[in-house]
This record gives sequence, C-alpha cells and structure tokens, in this order.
Amino acid sequence: MQRNVSNTVHTDSISEVNVSDRRKSLWKRITRNWELYILIAPAFLYFLIFHYGPMYGIQIAFKNFLPARGIADSPWVGFTHFKRFFESYYFWDLLWNTLSISLYELAVGFPLPILLALAFNEIKNGFFKRTVQTVTYAPHFISVVVMAGIIITFLSPSTGIIIKFIEWSGFTAPNLLTDPAWFKTMYVLSGVWQSTGWGTIIYLAALSAVDPQLHEAAIMDGASRFRRIISINIPTIIPTITILLILSIGSILGVGFEKILLLQNALNMSSSDVIDTFVYRTGLINVQYSFSTAVGLFNSAVNAILLITVNQIARRTTEHSLW
Repeated sequence: MQRNVSNTVHTDSISEVNVSDRRKSLWKRITRNWELYILIAPAFLYFLIFHYGPMYGIQIAFKNFLPARGIADSPWVGFTHFKRFFESYYFWDLLWNTLSISLYELAVGFPLPILLALAFNEIKNGFFKRTVQTVTYAPHFISVVVMAGIIITFLSPSTGIIIKFIEWSGFTAPNLLTDPAWFKTMYVLSGVWQSTGWGTIIYLAALSAVDPQLHEAAIMDGASRFRRIISINIPTIIPTITILLILSIGSILGVGFEKILLLQNALNMSSSDVIDTFVYRTGLINVQYSFSTAVGLFNSAVNAILLITVNQIARRTTEHSLW
C-alpha cells in the first residue's frame, strides 16, 4: 500500500515537471520568435473580438431574449424556437430557395474560373492577355449596391437595354425583375459575370507552378495543346480545385442577403426569399431576436456539418483536404 502511494506521488511529481518543462519551452519559443507573434497578433485579436466574442450571444437562440433583462437573465426556452422554425409553413420554401440558388451558382459559377484560367494560361500575346484579364477582373470591384442598380437599370421593362435588345430581336421579353421563374437565373448569371474573372487568379497562380520541361517533353512526344492541358495543367490544379470545392460546399446555405435583398420585391418573393433574408427580416425588422438567432444558428450548423463531411470524404478519396 505504501509502495503504491509512493509510486503515485512519484508519477504526479514527474507530470508536474513535464508540464513545467513544456511551459518553459513554450515561453522560450515565444521569446525567440516574438516578431512573428506580434505580426500575427492583429489577426488573432480580430478573430477573437469580432468572431469568437459574439458567440456569447448564441445562447439567446435557446432563450426568450428580453432586452430589458439582458442575455444572462432572460428565461431559457430550450429548442422552442428551432421547433417553431421546423414546423412553420415556410421552412421548406426557404430551404429549397437557399439550396437551389446555391447549387445553381455552384454548378455554373465554379467551373467557369477554371476554364477561363486554363484559357488565359494558353494565351501568348501579353498585351491581349492583360487586356482581357483586366476586363474580366473589373466587375469584381463593383459594390453590391451598384451591381444591383446596374441589374435593375438594364432589366427594366420600360427602359432596360437588355429588354430592348430582346424585343428588337423579335422576341417577347420576360419580366426578369418580377417573374419568380427568372429570378434565380438572373441572380446566378449576374454573380458569375461579376466574380468569374477574379476567381481565375488563384488558378493562374497554381498554373504558374507547372514545370515547363513537362510541356517540352510532351511536345517532343507529339502531344497536342489540348492533350497537354488535360494531362499536365489540370492535374496540377486539382489540389486547388479540391480545396475551393470543399469551401464552396461548406457555405452552401450561406447565400448572403445583400444582393438578394436589393433585387427582392413582392412579386418575386416566392423564389427569392432565402434563409439569410428571412433572418434579416425576422431579427432586425420584426425584432424577434431569439427566433432569428435560432434560424441563423441552424444555418451555420448545417454549413459546418457539410464542411466537415465533404472534407472527410475528400480526405478518404484523395490526398487533398483542408485538414
């Protein structure tokens, strides 16, 4: 019995020594690389204050938040707000609109930057290449408000230049701003026009790592340009494509409400109302803070689950994943 006690005391003392050694080692690393820690401090503080700090308020999703009583003193209601959302008549409509817009945008908008980057990489005329890149990059720098104004102006039934062109061509122009059947197409295509050029940058950076000797050897073997793109360029950017696809699927319910809110009206509401616009309307306009927080938490939880699931699938099937 005494021997067991002495062994336990000896083990505890060894553990305390190991912890102390680890702390000293950590402090030595910090003092040795203090410049790097100072460099990363602003980013660390930013995420700590503006991303992790507000998570304290997530608890109001499980409370009946009363501003007069504050977060801590508001009564707990459990999963009442989640149950209310899941059982509401608009739940499936919101989920369908959000998923359909996201999947539509992913199917159309994800491959285009890849194809455009591959095309840019094959252009040998430097002036033409820079000109086309500048033209395709430029829409990215247009703010969402200005972009929505451009869309409304171009698609106006009375004065819109695109509507006038369709009518001039002998076709009957649909009302693209108010017809629910056209809202998703209008939203996705305008987003593709704005972001495709900018999305090529990361793929062009990956393509710059291709060893020119691989192309030279392929040319010597008689490979055509198309064959070299398929066999050399695309395999080089597969890791980048995988990572960006994982991130895109991980935010599939995060459509964003700014552009949709600016293009939304009473006539296209059945097709344009998504989870984010519902959270905005419920929380800030109708002042239902707890309910809107529960809906937003559900949205974030689904995105996190999708991100982890897709990353695990990519990790098991390929050599590329986020972690």
